[in-house]
Amino acid sequence: MSDPVRVFGKKILLVDDDNSARESIKLLLNIDRHGVTEARNGLEALQMFHQTPFDLVILDYFMPQMEGNELAANIKEEAPLLPILMVTAYVEKLVDMDTKVDAVLPKPFAIAELRQAIAELVSQNSFEF
Repeated sequence: MSDPVRVFGKKILLVDDDNSARESIKLLLNIDRHGVTEARNGLEALQMFHQTPFDLVILDYFMPQMEGNELAANIKEEAPLLPILMVTAYVEKLVDMDTKVDAVLPKPFAIAELRQAIAELVSQNSFEF
């Protein structure tokens, strides 16, 4: 099996209320030299989203103040082409839900799975100028 395509140096907004999960994902993203901006909840993430352009948003589903699907809907309203990856241990909760995310990655996941998801999402939205 060949290695998945790797993408480097993207600006990523990482949103998770669990400090250890956020730190673990950030470490994985840093291996591929992504610039990571961290938010602990949806409200904080929206504020950061309005201040800085991002190439990708990675968010958790269960968070206080604003769940991940609500945050995704808010972001997609303003930036419909911005790819959003949801990472969650509660994939079964999303089965019948209308989510605005572009992909879901079940927790726990391997770095290869994260890389594959990022490569697929970013390549779908890559435009040459």
